[in-house]
Amino acid sequence: MPKNSKVIQREQSHEHVTESVADLLAHEEPLDYKSSSLNVGGAAGKKVPQIEVPENDGRPAWNSKLQYILAQVGFSVGLGNVWRFPYLCQKNGGGAYLVPYFILLLIIGIPLFFLELAVGQKIRRGSIGVWNYVCPRLGGIGMSSLMVCGFVGLYYNVIIGWSIFYFFQSFQYPLPWSDCPIRKNGTLAIVEPECDKSSATTYFWYRQTLNTTSTIAESGGLNIKMTLSLLVAWIIVCLAVIKGIASSGKVMYFSSLFPYVVLFCFLVRGLMLKGSVDGIAHMFTPKLEKMLEPQVWREAATQVFFALGLGFGGVIAFSSYNKIDNNCHFDAVLVSVINFLTSILATLVVFAVLGFKANIMNEKCVVENAEKILGYLNSNVLSHDLIPPHVNFSHLSTSDYAEMYGVIKTVKEDSFPQLGLEPCVLEDELNKAVQGTGLAFIAFTEAMTHFPASPFWSVMFFFMLINLGLGSMIGTMTGITTPVLDAYKVQKELFTVCCCIIAFLCGLLFVQRSGNYFVTMFDDYSAGLPLTVVVILENLSVAWIYGTKRFMQDLEDMLGFRPCIIYFYLWKYVSPLCLIVLISATVIEMAISPPGYNAWVQDLAQERFQSYPPWALGMCFALIIVAMLPLPVVFIARHFNLMSDGSNKLSVSYRKSMMKDISNLEEQDEARFILGGKPGEAPSSGPARKPFLTPGGNKPMDSLSPNICYGTSYQNAAISPTTPTTPSTPLTPESDS
Repeated sequence: MPKNSKVIQREQSHEHVTESVADLLAHEEPLDYKSSSLNVGGAAGKKVPQIEVPENDGRPAWNSKLQYILAQVGFSVGLGNVWRFPYLCQKNGGGAYLVPYFILLLIIGIPLFFLELAVGQKIRRGSIGVWNYVCPRLGGIGMSSLMVCGFVGLYYNVIIGWSIFYFFQSFQYPLPWSDCPIRKNGTLAIVEPECDKSSATTYFWYRQTLNTTSTIAESGGLNIKMTLSLLVAWIIVCLAVIKGIASSGKVMYFSSLFPYVVLFCFLVRGLMLKGSVDGIAHMFTPKLEKMLEPQVWREAATQVFFALGLGFGGVIAFSSYNKIDNNCHFDAVLVSVINFLTSILATLVVFAVLGFKANIMNEKCVVENAEKILGYLNSNVLSHDLIPPHVNFSHLSTSDYAEMYGVIKTVKEDSFPQLGLEPCVLEDELNKAVQGTGLAFIAFTEAMTHFPASPFWSVMFFFMLINLGLGSMIGTMTGITTPVLDAYKVQKELFTVCCCIIAFLCGLLFVQRSGNYFVTMFDDYSAGLPLTVVVILENLSVAWIYGTKRFMQDLEDMLGFRPCIIYFYLWKYVSPLCLIVLISATVIEMAISPPGYNAWVQDLAQERFQSYPPWALGMCFALIIVAMLPLPVVFIARHFNLMSDGSNKLSVSYRKSMMKDISNLEEQDEARFILGGKPGEAPSSGPARKPFLTPGGNKPMDSLSPNICYGTSYQNAAISPTTPTTPSTPLTPESDS
């Protein structure tokens, strides 16, 4: 208690105290007894959080709940929803894939998403500060999360750069990838051989856009067009995040909503195209036997994991700018459902368009093979008796061709392979699985060349990709900047600009002519395994080290209601077990699959799988090791007291709130001296606080205290203001037995 406090002055005075209690209280500051901790019995059934972080602690805040929801939706809904989910749905049983995906969304996705939202909102700091606060020995979780954000941001913005290049190329008619270029050789004009062997869209992607080399070992120098596109992409990202949520929040109003406008427009237009229904029917025809394959469940779990942006730090960073009593449980369910429905919407759009493309390609196949048959008839290789009488070559339908093809194959069984005829089955075209850049920059662009007013749809499509990528990049950059700005007193604008400049310079690796192969490498190795390890450690640190019951009580104090008891079991047992199985499956998959990449071979005009050279293989494993290195390093350093526990790295706003809590405690203790008779003694009237009942018992929960795995809480004076302060004793992991 301060030396100049009124109670101490009265104790040290030799004057006889004659004031009544009413006189004493008249000289004190008025108290709001409805909200004061002195009102232990006034608000029946209403629990007051033991540690209250003031709303006006100087930390930036969202302008509205809508802005925050759009930011979380923009971060979680990204390019993967458009070009990864539809591919997995097609590959893993069509409509049957939705069953394991939805189950895993309920038992892994929503609980872990809720967990990240809750810890960010409660502690009001970025990923590094949150895990330093919960358990300093596991403070490396936040650092690993930041490392992964850096790796992903480097190559993710390259994809936005590619979209920017295609966006500007779309302002011309016909589209530049509609036809193969013509090469003039003197008086002779021939089609570019590489394009003739592949397709116009494939040639434009690999040769005119990337100008790719045949191996990862051939650098080929910088691609100037892609370098400028990457520069534009980083300028856009920098402008969006330079003011923190003050600038990125406004950008999210457009970047999060515009993709939905485009998707709905594409869906309506796609359903009007011939063959779109065939694509959608093929997509959602369930192959129930696929549900029994472990690979399907593993890929569904991985997609759930990455679709919500778990472990990146962006979710925690965004939620840290919320009010302390925000209903983050509602937010977790809402954003997860929106993400799932967006994936379904994108799948409908993709397969409506690919169904149209499959019909176009199938009709083209029928025409080409019908010309071959006519040639064989004219040269008497085939007899006219093999052609059914009702077949009209000038209006040949796919069913007529299938009948004719079957007759010729049966009669000419021995010599049929030499004829070179193709079956031209629509199902075969629909079964051609395409994902990633192959879907966005080859298959989809080829389909759009057949649209009426194709430049308009191309501009809309690539502008949508830019906005989808921008929303995810804003979340990724926030996951990098927020933890650093919380821990160190640096100028936000200067730090953001420096990050973008460094990222652009590092990103030059991806705009070489061989840069596409490095994008594949980073996508395969920099995030998958490290992020899974980060998330399982997040889950274990909260559920087993801090304690699930204690965390549930914190949620009740923060939200004003008790979360469903199912979360207790999901956080404690189900989610950790699922994540352990996922990590094991990922490691096994990496061990049995030869590390390599699909290289574009110019002479063959097709992709060929190639193994990584030794130096590239070392780079792959270095990405994994560097991303996970902070985990053991921080643990060992803090175990042997070689590193500060992070308590001195609190943000200025958080330190202010702590000091305000301590000041409030002194004032409350002074008032208790007057009302209760001696310092630290609270009035005895009023009901006791109801303990939180859990399956493991009915022990009352402690509030969230920092450094829980050290037992060196620097706020234990603020944890229980009604209890006399005792020396700090080491805290052990909570027992739920």
